[in-house]
Amino acid sequence: MKYVVKLGGATLEEPRLLHTCGKAIADLVADGNKVAVVHGGGVQLTRTLAQMGKQSRFVSGLRITDAETRDTALMVLAGRVNKSLVAAIGTHGQNAVGLSGGDGHVFRARKKRTTPDLGFVGEIAASDPRWLEAIWTMNAVPVISSIALGFDGEYYNINADEMASACAVSTHADALVFLTDVPGVKGADGQVLRWLTLREIPELEREKIVFGGMLPKLNACKAALESGVQRVRILPAEAASLLPDLCSTRVNDGTEVMVA
Repeated sequence: MKYVVKLGGATLEEPRLLHTCGKAIADLVADGNKVAVVHGGGVQLTRTLAQMGKQSRFVSGLRITDAETRDTALMVLAGRVNKSLVAAIGTHGQNAVGLSGGDGHVFRARKKRTTPDLGFVGEIAASDPRWLEAIWTMNAVPVISSIALGFDGEYYNINADEMASACAVSTHADALVFLTDVPGVKGADGQVLRWLTLREIPELEREKIVFGGMLPKLNACKAALESGVQRVRILPAEAASLLPDLCSTRVNDGTEVMVA
């Protein structure tokens, strides 16, 4: 089976969780699966920008990205964060290859048109998974940072949830899993929803039950499911060890997002 696993910056901050996720990914490959990892690094980027005296601002969970912020994102996400994750997977004896979405034109971006203008924030316009397939033939894990190259020659900051969804679609993945620092999607009563259908999402958004960074995540889930990805789950990183069992047994952690 093919898995795309997305890791957020908060998960990558905690060494114990990083170790757990690295082992789960290595175990997935050991079981005969092809795995691609897409990661963000928002926590690390915000901290680095603060050290530079630059305040981070967000609109609907997306970072306003001027040229300096974009260049810093390229340094942080495609640099230290990416290589830390490659190392965490390698610790468990599994080869991993780090790259950004711009390498080999795996992902091409276009500027995201929004009001207000978000600057160098992009969305995926095209993808070419041949480099990922080549890495898989070497029994390795591609680890992709959420930066992509535009057709205008500029690098764009891409929401990592959106890139993970695009990766799952372009590689015809069987499952897309978002490993997060939250237990799942919560309903109006504050309890985690074990199952969530696409038709229920707009109401959760209207009632502001889901907001902020969860909005692009659920939009990414919707895009993947509508493009043929069979399984989409938001799973707490604490439960990453369940990854190898996700498609073969009943897993009660997190939220399974379904078409209907």
